[in-house]
Amino acid sequence: MYIILLGALTALGPFTIDLYLPAFPVLEADFQTSAAAIQLTLTGTMIGFALGQLVVGPLSDKVGRRVPLIVVTALHVLASAAAAFAPTLELLSVARVLMGAGAAAGGVVAAAIVRDLFGGRRLVVMLSRLALVSGVAPVVAPLIGSGLLAVMPWRGLFLVLALYGAVMLVCALIFLPETLPRARRQEKGSTTVLQRYRSVLGDRVFIGVLIIGGMTFSGLFSYLSASSFLFQQTYGFDAQQYGLLFAINSVGVVIGVQTASRLATRFGPQWVLAISTGVLVLAATTIIIGDLLGAGLWGVIIPLFVFMTACGFTFPCVQVLALDRHGKAAGTAQSLIGAVNFGVAGLVSPVVGWVAGEAGITPTTMATVMVGCSIIAVLSLWIVVRPKTVAQLAP
Repeated sequence: MYIILLGALTALGPFTIDLYLPAFPVLEADFQTSAAAIQLTLTGTMIGFALGQLVVGPLSDKVGRRVPLIVVTALHVLASAAAAFAPTLELLSVARVLMGAGAAAGGVVAAAIVRDLFGGRRLVVMLSRLALVSGVAPVVAPLIGSGLLAVMPWRGLFLVLALYGAVMLVCALIFLPETLPRARRQEKGSTTVLQRYRSVLGDRVFIGVLIIGGMTFSGLFSYLSASSFLFQQTYGFDAQQYGLLFAINSVGVVIGVQTASRLATRFGPQWVLAISTGVLVLAATTIIIGDLLGAGLWGVIIPLFVFMTACGFTFPCVQVLALDRHGKAAGTAQSLIGAVNFGVAGLVSPVVGWVAGEAGITPTTMATVMVGCSIIAVLSLWIVVRPKTVAQLAP
């Protein structure tokens, strides 16, 4: 029950961000605007999510895990209801920013609770379960969203998210205990927000994996933000076929996360990243080559599956390397991971639409951004993290 609740809390953020992706073409038509303008509502959500985590993380290290979670999740419920009834795109955008901020507590608090209770190789196992949720949820959410669109208008998706948030709020009130002892909130050297940020950001390895995580998420969300237009408008998918594509890709993420957790305990997460980040570059480059050679739909789908699988390998390794080193500031560390992942991805993902312009989104315009993000991740691993300097995990 406990791990299920933590997983559901972790999934709230990705579901808030991605559930409405299949409705992008409908929103574009309803509000009579451009694809880039609709993508900006996604950017706003992710920026709200990032900023919310920067507040919630250090706060959860200071006052405990429960109170920030309960207050911020209540904001999510109210903002989701406001989005459902927003009469204009501008008001919808504001509501989406608040929804992102309101969803911020779930993933931060869940990961911090796991770090409160576990360390070493056991931490790898537990974080891999949360990473499975955070990796699969972004690709499963559009599948569920496409199914919901078959029985309700796009506004109904936000009412579903309001209900989800309300259920999480009630469950947190009833079932979630406080895992951060009062004594640990006042430990020397970590009593203020500034001290916590200084201890975390002063770690070279943490900075390196922070960049890797942010670039991997940016590559993933470049695909997510462009995919609705690419597959539904360019390749003629309906909402259900589009959702099925996400379901297939989610299998790749599951394979990656589950395999990475085993390999990381044996060889070290830094060496798993050495392989997975390289595969990200190769898979994204293959999409461009396939498009230029006229390989068609399969030339996109197959390397895209490989890219998603490599993302699955990357996510848990980033979290383990970051959190295992900062048990005393787990909330702060996780908030920075989440803020960079979703904040940078929110800024990068609309680039696909801007690059495409009036010509429309193509596999090449989408994959070009994915390649750039992946190359930065590779450089960060070898120049900043430097795998040979990272110690093996404790038992």
